[in-house]
Amino acid sequence: MARIAFVGLGNMGGPMAQNLVKAGHDVHGYDISLDAVGKLVAAGGTAAGMPGAAAADAEIVVTMLPSGAEVRETYLGPDGIVGKAKPGTLLIDSSTIDVETARDVAAAAEARGLLMVDAPVSGGVGGAQAATLTFMVGGAEEAFEKAKPILAAMGRTIVHAGGPGTGQAAKICNNMILGISMIAVSEAFVLAEKLGLDAQKLFDISSKSSGQCWSMTAYCPVPGPVPSSPANRDYQAGFTAVMMLKDLRLSQEAAKAAGARTPLGAGASAIYEHYVDSGEGGRDFSGIIRFLRGE
Repeated sequence: MARIAFVGLGNMGGPMAQNLVKAGHDVHGYDISLDAVGKLVAAGGTAAGMPGAAAADAEIVVTMLPSGAEVRETYLGPDGIVGKAKPGTLLIDSSTIDVETARDVAAAAEARGLLMVDAPVSGGVGGAQAATLTFMVGGAEEAFEKAKPILAAMGRTIVHAGGPGTGQAAKICNNMILGISMIAVSEAFVLAEKLGLDAQKLFDISSKSSGQCWSMTAYCPVPGPVPSSPANRDYQAGFTAVMMLKDLRLSQEAAKAAGARTPLGAGASAIYEHYVDSGEGGRDFSGIIRFLRGE
């Protein structure tokens, strides 16, 4: 089993690191939150020093960080992972960040003789806890093959999207679809309410016809039809509205840089911005239906 340094033990990173412990790996975790580190230690992991120092003693480094700025600093800063890790070390960044940063960090890692993949995830906190995440992986074939068994301890579906940065590209495109589709499904249920159509009846019809989509059948934004959806728990977050807004903004930055027209993506980003600004950023993103109702 491998000696792994895991940096970023939040709502997603914490369960992911714990699943690596369960798989028998020697996991050394770092987070600015001592409570988060304590949870890993209680699960059988070890507290680590600063990221660079932790990377120096590791065979594999996994990071789950909030944004591209943190990723750049953690990997490329004066005491960063890229400067401290031994040649041949595998670096796995599961943060959701901009494509440019992912490619810049990968290039710096390659220049130092390190293997690196960008491997953002889909599946939310529930998927992280259950080790059923989907990993969208960008990087060289050699790095991907070395990363696969590590990712398999944390997820169920592992897809090699292509070269460096393509994992982030896949995540951004996927979540733009998700953000748009959740608004569309929510608008349909709001309209149904206004027209006197029962929500369960709409679900029974649309979930088996042309309106079917993941936002409808797995994450329905109204209580009742899908018992496991956050709508049945007052929209307690599995994936927060503020994180959806972050991903939609990344999609729009990427679209602008690539010269792609994404008017629905832009519209979804604006709607989620209003929702977050209303004070609901910590709610699940499916709670957008409450905003559309004017609640």
